[in-house]
Amino acid sequence: MTAPDTESLSVRPRPARLPLLRGQAPVVAVVALGGALGATARYALTLGWPLQPGGFPWATFWTNVAGCAVIGVFMVVITDVWAAHRLVRPFFGTGVLGGFTTFSTYAVDFRELVDSGHTGTALAYLVATLLAALTAVWLAATATRRALNRRQR
Repeated sequence: MTAPDTESLSVRPRPARLPLLRGQAPVVAVVALGGALGATARYALTLGWPLQPGGFPWATFWTNVAGCAVIGVFMVVITDVWAAHRLVRPFFGTGVLGGFTTFSTYAVDFRELVDSGHTGTALAYLVATLLAALTAVWLAATATRRALNRRQR
């Protein structure tokens, strides 16, 4: 076996790294802060509206529907109206609303309902949450666009 030609080996310069403050650190920080705020708000709702064994998970259902409606309004505002700072979307959209809405709890609630023999409630919850969440995003975005169009006239 022969050694490779030394001229074919090239040393590539390392890409310049962004300073920490201009890179991903601020994004991670605002997502974490927003997530903590959103999750705290969601937790408060579950304390005020606890889940009854075998019952429909109303707190999680309405949290997800309300969060999806706010996401619909937020996305229209930051894409059509307001040139937001680069950290607004990660803070509010990913952090606050991501921490507030809880589709992982939705999946756990569904599984627990099925495992405890409440299959009918589980299926109703599964379908109702998807339909209501998608409808909430669409209605909120549509209503926000219409309201903004009327205001511009």
